[in-house]
Amino acid sequence: MTRSTNFSKIARLATAVVALSGSLGFAGPNEDYQEHCASCHGEDRLGGSGPALIPETLRKIRGPNLAEVILNGRVATQMPGFSEYLDQGGADAIVELLQTPIEVLPPWGEEEINASRDMNPDYIPVDAPVWDADPMNITVVVETGDHHVSVLDGDTFEVLDRFPTPFAVHGGPKYDPTGRYLFIMSRDGWVQKYDIYALQTVGQVRAGLNSRNIAMSSDGKWLAVASYLPNMLTILSTEDLTVAKVQMVKGKDGTPSRVAAVYQVPPRESFVLALKDVPEIWEIFYGKNPPQFGFAHDWRTEGLAHTDIPFPVRKITLPDYLDDFFFDQTYEYIMGASRDGAEGTGGQVIDLVIGHKIADLDLPGMPHLSSGTTWERNGTTVMATPHMRGGVVSVIDMSTWETIKLIEAKGPGFFVRSHENSKYIWADVFFGPNRDLMHVIDKQSLEIVKTLQPAVGKTVAHVEFTKDGRYALVSVWEDDGAVIIYDAETLEEVRRLPMRKPSGKYNVWNKITFSEGTSH
Repeated sequence: MTRSTNFSKIARLATAVVALSGSLGFAGPNEDYQEHCASCHGEDRLGGSGPALIPETLRKIRGPNLAEVILNGRVATQMPGFSEYLDQGGADAIVELLQTPIEVLPPWGEEEINASRDMNPDYIPVDAPVWDADPMNITVVVETGDHHVSVLDGDTFEVLDRFPTPFAVHGGPKYDPTGRYLFIMSRDGWVQKYDIYALQTVGQVRAGLNSRNIAMSSDGKWLAVASYLPNMLTILSTEDLTVAKVQMVKGKDGTPSRVAAVYQVPPRESFVLALKDVPEIWEIFYGKNPPQFGFAHDWRTEGLAHTDIPFPVRKITLPDYLDDFFFDQTYEYIMGASRDGAEGTGGQVIDLVIGHKIADLDLPGMPHLSSGTTWERNGTTVMATPHMRGGVVSVIDMSTWETIKLIEAKGPGFFVRSHENSKYIWADVFFGPNRDLMHVIDKQSLEIVKTLQPAVGKTVAHVEFTKDGRYALVSVWEDDGAVIIYDAETLEEVRRLPMRKPSGKYNVWNKITFSEGTSH
């Protein structure tokens, strides 16, 4: 049964609801869904820039009920409210539609993924870059306003190329270890490979139907794709985008789970999965000798087809759900929290080597740990994380796991960023009326030294640095937005590049060397 057939059944159900509710004065749920919801969540409810809206993905929603979310939006997300267009009855009818199962989800496994591969027949590899710039100082800018990526020379800020991407890029692009190839993932599961040297798209493949993010293996051979729908992790060969492994995800008790995120752990030659629906994390090994846990053996031999590689899985039980991570610089410790948890529930520290929680974290709001940053202060390493609820930035001593300061901000934030050569961290105020502000915080005094207002009344967010840390690039996160380049020492604006909602910026050197100031 096709997705369009399933959608037709939903439409017939919606028509029946319209007939029953016409006297109440609101449009049918199918019509309302198509008008207000489909552009983000997909015409078939299987996801787009927003998540899939089917019972399988809605069952774990905690906090406000669905009708309230539809009418009033959801805090700390990009979900707006529609009370201007819908009354309570209209919202309730949409909820009934969303809670109606799609009778048969489209199959999406190895066969379907490989069949979706679309390699560029005009792609011609080159021996050296076709441009004259420092290959290690290239920065790519994701422009979600019209679904493009711009490739910037990090010294001159010249745009070397601007190319189309799949719809709604999400989760941060990844570079291979050489910095030559860029891998981009969209919320509807498409993965695109782009050759920065040649300024050409190599190809694309749909690794899932509703996906969250990607992670690159340390050897550059494998790309892991985390998906909400189906509940699976897809591992692709970076060479040709063919499937190496489709790992369906169920907890130890058999409960299916969405994969909230996947991260690479270079020293252990593994990927770590954050699971949305079961209190576990998974570690999947791609290296030659997985460490113990009952499956250590030398299975990587010359000539072994990637379809035969086992990618063994280690499942670690946790005391609570974790779907947002931050690793220390050694990658032994995971700082984690649940974004769906109640305000003030805190987080936990997991020792990945022994597979147990070793400490609790005092986190007063909803932390965005994966956007955190670390630096050296008073002989120890500290970490800062913003909160998507509550206007504070938490600073944590990573030797004791104690909070050493809560820096008062002008509102909830989404990203903090720094660079090892900078004396400041930059923290946005992404949510609320002060979304046009950017705090600059001294790493040693932990005081705000300056609050910038780069674009009055517009959202400013997500800072990235050039290779040497000399310049900080700030996004004006609007359709008629810009990337603003600041002198990272004087905090003065240097240049402004018009962009279409530049949601994120990613410098080659900072990413492939795992700069302490950026997310990994």
